[in-house]
Amino acid sequence: MSKRKICVVITARPSYSRVKSALEAINKHDDLELQLVVAGSALLDRYGSAIDYIVKDGFHINEQVFMVLEGENPMSMAKTTGLGVLELANIFYNLKPDVVISIADRYETIATAIAASYQNIPLAHIQGGEVTGNIDEKVRHAVTKLADIHLVASENARERVIKMGEDPEYVFNTGCPSIDLAAEIQLSPSLDFDPYDKYGGVGSLPDLSKKYIVVMQHPVTTEYKESRNQVAQTLEAVHQSRLPALWFWPNVDAGADGTSTGIRSFREFNPNNNIHFFKNMEPTDFLRLLYNSRCLVGNSSTGIRECAFLGVPVVNIGSRQNRRERGKNVIDVNYSKEEILSAIQKQIVHGQYPADHVYGDSKAGHKIADVLATVPLRFHKTITY
Repeated sequence: MSKRKICVVITARPSYSRVKSALEAINKHDDLELQLVVAGSALLDRYGSAIDYIVKDGFHINEQVFMVLEGENPMSMAKTTGLGVLELANIFYNLKPDVVISIADRYETIATAIAASYQNIPLAHIQGGEVTGNIDEKVRHAVTKLADIHLVASENARERVIKMGEDPEYVFNTGCPSIDLAAEIQLSPSLDFDPYDKYGGVGSLPDLSKKYIVVMQHPVTTEYKESRNQVAQTLEAVHQSRLPALWFWPNVDAGADGTSTGIRSFREFNPNNNIHFFKNMEPTDFLRLLYNSRCLVGNSSTGIRECAFLGVPVVNIGSRQNRRERGKNVIDVNYSKEEILSAIQKQIVHGQYPADHVYGDSKAGHKIADVLATVPLRFHKTITY
């Protein structure tokens, strides 16, 4: 019996850490063949390209798709998605996969889903069934309805996908693959590299031996006009905390220009601050850095997923993660420097939380590979190659 060809499309830097353990398991599985497509902002250095890390980890990249249009606004997001459909449709036609995997909820992922499902190629969706209350939720649910195989990260997500009308026999609670990486970090938790030497970045060089906080704040697409004002509140709160802070660059969503401009303006007017800025890191290095921090501040889903498993205190700002399942390690605040600073201080005093396994037991990668190898493929490709 020939191996099933599994085509995974990575469209942004967070998507790689979200699926890395599944890629490894697919690669090692006797009945599966991995096809890897890297696209979108995952290829762009200004947003922290993931391409070097993917190659370094030993994965063969079958295709690269440059599809991000400049603008960082809703129109550029829509056009980028359309371009993605055009390019990915050709790639799937040429690669002839048995299954295509779309990851999570970024706007580019719906291009993957459309290009595959419209060619009658079975579509598997990782991390469906979750809620967040913004455009990501709309994309996520739309991809769920286009998908044939659902690889969800929690039992609540599984129940929600079934309530959306999907066949329970094709909805699998595998857990989140990023938790697999977090579990690896717990086995070797020490910070065994110098972030400044290894990753460069810009800004001051705060002493990390005095403990530090990590900041990741992305624009909210439904509030993109407010992104500069929103990041200004966080910058002021982090600056006033006087804690060493390692800040990661925003993603490519609408409003990213406002967030980036706010950061650059802050640096210009506060040259002697307590913050160092990075574009990106290898997934395991980032998680190790996070595990050794005193707190994560911002609106990244990392605070909801990996930090729950690792017990890292989190200050979650604004609406980006509304209604998403979370552990007790999260304090939710609005875009107010006073609220943010107060929550940081509370989390610093509290310290580490007990581990919460709401997003899985660290075996997601293997579970995903086993499902893909054995699940009946109900939809046969009718396209003529």
